[in-house]
This record gives sequence, C-alpha cells and structure tokens, in this order.
Amino acid sequence: MTNVKKHATIPVFVPHFACKNDCVFCDQRKISGTQKPPEDLENFLFTSAEGLAGRFTSADIAFFGGSFTGIEEPLMRYYLSAAKKTREKYPEVTGIRLSTRPDYISEHILDILEEYGVTTIELGSQSMDDTVLLLSERNHTSEATVKAAKLIKSRGFSLVLQTMTGLPGDSREKDLMTARKVAELCPDAVRIYPCVVLKGTKLEKMAADGLYKPQTVEEAVGICAELVEFYRSRGIGILRIGLHSSDLTNNDSVVAGAFHPAFGELCESEILYRKLRKKIIENNIRSGVFAFAVNDADVSKTVGQKRKNILRLEEEFDIKIKILKK
Repeated sequence: MTNVKKHATIPVFVPHFACKNDCVFCDQRKISGTQKPPEDLENFLFTSAEGLAGRFTSADIAFFGGSFTGIEEPLMRYYLSAAKKTREKYPEVTGIRLSTRPDYISEHILDILEEYGVTTIELGSQSMDDTVLLLSERNHTSEATVKAAKLIKSRGFSLVLQTMTGLPGDSREKDLMTARKVAELCPDAVRIYPCVVLKGTKLEKMAADGLYKPQTVEEAVGICAELVEFYRSRGIGILRIGLHSSDLTNNDSVVAGAFHPAFGELCESEILYRKLRKKIIENNIRSGVFAFAVNDADVSKTVGQKRKNILRLEEEFDIKIKILKK
C-alpha cells in the first residue's frame, strides 16, 4: 500500500493590529474573527504539531491576516521564535509562511525572517495598476510589489502573490494586465480573490453612494477563469481562488460582491465549459448528440451547477450533450 503524502497548515492569525493601513475593502476582524494570536503561542503551536503525528507527513506554520512584517520587531521575533522552536522540535513541521504588504519588505526584514527559518512569503499585491491601488487606498504602488518580489526571490524565499479582481477602477483588461505583470515576477504560486464588500468598510459606503459597482459572482467567475488558465499556462501554481466560508467568521458580514462558498469550483466549471464549447466548434457539431468524455472527478464540474453548462451549450448550438466518464 502506497503512503499518501498529506500536508497540513497550522494557522496563526495576526489581524489588523499588524497593519497600519486601512484599505477600502478590508476588515481583518471579520475575516479572522480574532484580534490577537493565542497568548501562549508556543504552547498552541506545540499542541497543534503534536496532533499531526500519524496523520500528516508535513505541515506549515502560517501567519495569516494583517501584515506580519508590520508588527513591531520585538513582538514579531517572539512569534517567529515560537514557530522556529516548533519546527525544530517536530519533524512534521517543514515550513513557516507569512503574508504581508509589498511596502513592508526590506533587507532588514528579510534578515529577520531568514534568521528564524521562514520559508514562504506571500505578498498582497492586489493589483499592478496604480490607479486601482490609489482608489483602493493601498498606499503603495505597483513598483513596490516589483521591488519586494525581486528582493524576496533573490534571498531564496518561496514567493506567493495575492491579487484581487473587481476593485475600484478595475476592469477585465486591468486584471489581465496584472496577471501578466505578476507572471513576469516568477512567483511560485498565486492566490486570486474577487473583491467582496464587507459591512463597516469604506467600500460599503462607496457602493451605497454609487461610487463603486460591486462585481457579480458571474462576472468574477468569468475573469477568474481566464486568470486561472493564464497562470496554469505559465506553470504558476494556484493556491486558492476566492474566499471560502471558513475565511469569514460570519457570512452575513458580506453585503455585496462576488462571494460564493464554492467559488473555486465555479471557476473550474467555467474552464471546462469553455473547453467543451471549443471542442464543439472545432468539430463543427451542428446537430445530433455530442458525446464528451471527462475524468470521473470532473463530471459534475463539466455539467455545471443545476446543469448550467449543458443547458448553455445545448441552447447555443441546438444539439444534445452527453458527458461520459473516461
């Protein structure tokens, strides 16, 4: 019997107090559900790591939320020290990762992260269009992302870039441009998040005042499917597409925008729909039944939720679609 390698993540949330900026779309308290990491972080990490034995072959300690490198240095070192001790004590813990802003990266910061064995740095670049960044009140430019990404790569860290669609001033063309510029930075992976409007944020007021039009789920699925295909064609891994229900302490905090608990699956379904449509056109199918074979795991995504993909294609081409298992 072959041993299956299973990877786990031990999450530690360091929300808003670690970030001195208030982006129009952001409310870390509604995303992480806590204002502070566990008081006894070392004990928390040791206990979490002990629970991995026999169930997982590897794990990352991941500092999520806020901007980790915006924490005051003594406190940041305290958190990193607990992570390093855990990694040294438990062989299953193979990595330490964190997320931060591009303008919170410097040679000094990277010296600290290297000292404590950090393996992966995720940068919230969000967009590579400076107008979008300005309207979103990010308070950094696209050039800051370029400089930080190059610095991170030059120091041997694994790089993940996070981007968002549907931000103020955004468009399909700007999202595709962002993807191209992100790819040029050669990240090891990306995360793609469509923008959602949370209660109590500046973006909620902008939407109420007619200054911002939230992206619909359908619009976000369309562009995110394009982005997924683009990144995959460049050999860039995709860690996540869209916020999951587990990312929010209360789904009622979402008042508008492209939030769906199965957003990633909707994007995969859209990609399969486009592939199927392309096959129909290439084979010049104009009548009768078109049978299409897919892997067993892809059957439901190819059919689409409530048979949406099949119904769209049958209506457009006036044919019958039959999905077969390979």
